[in-house]
Amino acid sequence: MRQVWSDERKFQIWLEIEVLACEAMAALGQIPKKDAEEIRNRARFSIPEILEIEKRTNHDVIAFLENVAASVGPAARWIHQGLTSSDILDTALAVQLTESAKILLDDLQKLRATIGNQARRFKMTPMIGRSHGIHAEPITFGLKLALMFDEFGRAEERLRQTNERVRVGKLSGAVGTHAYLDPAVERSVCEKLGLKPATISTQIVQRDRHAEFSTTLALIASSIDRWATEFRHLQRTEVLEVEEFFGEGQKGSSAMPHKRNPITGERLSGLARVIRGNSVTALENVALWHERDISHSSAERIILPDSCTLLDYMLVKLNELVEGLQVYPERMEQNLELTKGLYFSQAILLALTNAGMERKNAYEAVQRAAMRTWKGEGTFAENAKREPEIASRLSPAEIDRLCSLDIHFKHVDPTFKALGLD
Repeated sequence: MRQVWSDERKFQIWLEIEVLACEAMAALGQIPKKDAEEIRNRARFSIPEILEIEKRTNHDVIAFLENVAASVGPAARWIHQGLTSSDILDTALAVQLTESAKILLDDLQKLRATIGNQARRFKMTPMIGRSHGIHAEPITFGLKLALMFDEFGRAEERLRQTNERVRVGKLSGAVGTHAYLDPAVERSVCEKLGLKPATISTQIVQRDRHAEFSTTLALIASSIDRWATEFRHLQRTEVLEVEEFFGEGQKGSSAMPHKRNPITGERLSGLARVIRGNSVTALENVALWHERDISHSSAERIILPDSCTLLDYMLVKLNELVEGLQVYPERMEQNLELTKGLYFSQAILLALTNAGMERKNAYEAVQRAAMRTWKGEGTFAENAKREPEIASRLSPAEIDRLCSLDIHFKHVDPTFKALGLD
C-alpha cells in the first residue's frame, strides 16, 4: 500500500497518462506518430529535479512537465496537449484508489477466511448471549463469529461497488468540454489504465465519488471497531471468555507486571476514529465552486493515502487478532451457570401460552420464579416447578426438557449453511 501512494508511483502514473494521450492523438492523426514514439521511448522523470523545479514554479504538475520535457527533446511540445492539471491528477488518483481497493479486497478475503475457520472450530461452543451487557439467552461462539463473517462480507461487497464508481478518469480539459482534446483520447487512455471515462465532468471528477469511497472505508473501519470492542469486552477479567494472544516476553504495563491488556483491539478502535474523521473531510470536499476550486486537493493528499494505508494495516492486524485469539470454553460454561438457568425463562413463557395461559399471567408467573432465582433461592428450573401457576400447566419433566441448550442451537447448522460455512 505504501508503494501505491509513493511519489515514485504517482509520477509513474502521471507519465503513463501523458504518454498514452500522445499515442492516442497520434492514432487519430493529430500529432506525428514518430513524435509519439519518441515520447514513449525517451520520457523520464527525476523526483529530486521535480521537487527542485517546484520550488520555483509552486506548481507540481508544471514542475513534472518541465522535467519530463527535458528528457524528451523537441517532441515534448505535444505532451499535455489540450490537457489541464486535473486531467492528470484525477485520472492518476483513480488508478491509485483502484490499486488500493484491490489490496483492501485481498485483506478482506483473507480476514473472512480466518473468521470462517474459527467460526467452524467453535460452531457448537456454548456461551451466553448478552443484551444491554446483561445475560440474555445462550448462543455459541461460532455463531458470534459467523455474524462477524457475514458483516465483513457486506464490507467486501460495498468496497467492490464503490470501487466501480471511483474507477473513473477524465481527460476533458479546463472545464470538461473537450474543447482541445477529442473524447476518443479520453476513452483510449482510460481503457488502457483499466478505468472508465467519466460520462461528464468539469475540470475534475466530481467528489461525491471520492466521498463514497471514503465513507465506505469508514464503514469498514467501524466494523473493525465493532469487533475489536466485542473482543475487548470478552477479555475483561470478570468475563474472560476470549483473550488476545499474549506472546512470550510481552509486557502489559510499566507499573503492574500482571497485566495482559487488549492493546490490539484498543489500537484498532482508536484508528477507526481517524478514518471516520477523514470521511467527514471527504464529504466536505463534495461542495466545490462552479467547475472546480482547489480546496479539496490539499485535504485529499492526506485523507485518501492515510485512510487506505490505515485500513490496510487494521485489516491485517484484525486478521492476526482473530487467528491468534485465545478462546476459553470452560469460562464460557462457568458464565452460563452464573444465573442458574434464568436464560430459559422464554422457553417456559412460550410453553405456558401454548398451553392456553394468557400471556400477561404467564409472564408474571415466570418472572416470579426468575426473581426468586435472582435472589439466590435455587435454580430457575426449581423455582419454576415451585410456582403454582406454572406447575399447574407444565410437568416437572416438561420443565426440565424446556430448560435445555438444545432448543437454542437447533438452527445453528442451517445458519452456517446459509452463510457458506458448512
